[in-house]
Amino acid sequence: DIYLMHRDNLDIPVSEFIDALNENVKAGRIKVFGGSNWTLARIEEANAYAKKTGQQGMSIVSNNFSLAQMLDPIWAGCVSCSDAASRQWLEKNQMPVMSWSSQARGFFTDRGAPDAQHDAEMKRVWISDDNYKRRQRAYELAKKKGVLPINIAAAYVLSQPFPTYALIGPRLVNELTTSMPGMSVELTPDEVKWLNLEA
Repeated sequence: DIYLMHRDNLDIPVSEFIDALNENVKAGRIKVFGGSNWTLARIEEANAYAKKTGQQGMSIVSNNFSLAQMLDPIWAGCVSCSDAASRQWLEKNQMPVMSWSSQARGFFTDRGAPDAQHDAEMKRVWISDDNYKRRQRAYELAKKKGVLPINIAAAYVLSQPFPTYALIGPRLVNELTTSMPGMSVELTPDEVKWLNLEA
């Protein structure tokens, strides 16, 4: 039903991807398609070509999207769309996002605590003054709403003015069960802005 290409190859013109994907749509192998870890500029370029040639364009993107902004790619080639310009583009185009690491790999749990900077990956990818401010606000709002901060982080992803799907990677059953309440937390637009240091 949904075919996602994983990581772009900038050496290949977008026209080749769109032509090949449309061949597979016509053959009935796939229905809609998109890109994981593709820049929004490349997706826009691909969709402009698709429109010009009367073909189906990309319908979904799977990049990192979370309340904590990714400072450095987790792995080479990873792309985030959490910044303000990307969010504006996603809202304008109503492009659905399947957001991987939507809870910032545990940044909103004890794993991201200020005294836990021994975790090299956490430090490289997520730890910054702004992200700690977002973390603190998530803790404040979680206390008011009677949930865990990780639930606020998930609710932030799910409360955007464009379609979002929060992908999580629980390693233990407990991580799954403590994450699930995030689906029932409702955030107002003002709370979303406040969490992201915009108010």
